Amino acid sequence: MIKPTSLLLKGFLLFLVVFVFSSQASMAQLQFATKAPYAILMDYDSGTILFQKKANERIEPASMAKMMTIAVTFDMLKNGQLSVDDEFFVSEYAWREGGASSGGSTMFAKLNSKIKVIDLLKSVIIQSGNDASIILAEGIGGTEETFANIMNELAQEIGLKNSNFTNSTGLPDEKMYVSAQDLAILAKYIIKEFPDYYSIFSEPDFEWNNIKQSNRNTLLSMDIGVDGLKTGHTESSGYGEVVSSTEGDRRVIAVLHGMQSKKERSEEARKLITWGTRSFELVDAYNSGAIVSHVPIYGGEEAKVALVGDGAISLYIPKGSKKCLSANIVYNSPILPPVVEGDKIAHLQIKCDKQVIQTTPLYANKSVEKGSLMRRASDAIKELTLGWLK
Repeated sequence: MIKPTSLLLKGFLLFLVVFVFSSQASMAQLQFATKAPYAILMDYDSGTILFQKKANERIEPASMAKMMTIAVTFDMLKNGQLSVDDEFFVSEYAWREGGASSGGSTMFAKLNSKIKVIDLLKSVIIQSGNDASIILAEGIGGTEETFANIMNELAQEIGLKNSNFTNSTGLPDEKMYVSAQDLAILAKYIIKEFPDYYSIFSEPDFEWNNIKQSNRNTLLSMDIGVDGLKTGHTESSGYGEVVSSTEGDRRVIAVLHGMQSKKERSEEARKLITWGTRSFELVDAYNSGAIVSHVPIYGGEEAKVALVGDGAISLYIPKGSKKCLSANIVYNSPILPPVVEGDKIAHLQIKCDKQVIQTTPLYANKSVEKGSLMRRASDAIKELTLGWLK
């Protein structure tokens, strides 16, 4: 069971919040609307969520699934398992399923030729080449099915909780799904872990087989700080995009999906990015190591454990909205021992007029072992008679 605990947020909440203040002026900034059925806006440095709309619902990824193909390839390059100069064979399957005759996005790879990894990556990133994606998958995994298993292993490692990949391209498959939040987490992983290759996302075009194709991310030319990442579209999913921007001296990541046209996709993404970079102010809430709150440990040698952030906690809040704010600690209850120092066991959830505007992970600041039989019995009695105290 998820239990919220009211919290005193020092610096800008000067009292325990037990009800929500309303303010027309403050809500003006929060009343952001998008035509995208699914959307999320994340602050890159803190990982806090600035805006969300059905962000955890399963959606068809379309070509945004290629981000995981890219991440797997980047990971192997970083670990020395692969070289940018390695060459992969263009099979008949890759040529037929992802080539010009398939009707989808393609790099026009020649059947039975060999192509360097770096060129395949540029095609996947810039052109969204389906053939290039399959060639990478077969070159790394032997088959696309095996490569999909590798994709899912990496997805679990980096914390994607609502995703399943069945192919390297994002072509429709009822068993393949992601969420907007998972795509944002994946984007953050790519940006953070692979700075040597991330610049490819902002290259304006790529030429192969005497055919030059422009980058499908039209936001790159709008001078709003956008430097990646990936668009996607199928008839069944609509138009989607994962975007990263550094406008306003900080990086934000946006995901939008399910729109009706390329134009709508571009405009809605631009609006969300612009709103996110201009409508929030930074509040330094907690220094590194500062205790945010405590949560109870059921049957532990200690009754509770302190929660801290991953370093200092700086929160972005809508400008002019401090009077509408409330905060909770949200966690799955009961928390059972042993708890290991550094375990992520809760989230700091910030709301404005009941709308969640940010979430920040919180971690145990010490380890708590299982308590004595007497302690466990005492906690069991509390649970049975009073319910676990928040």
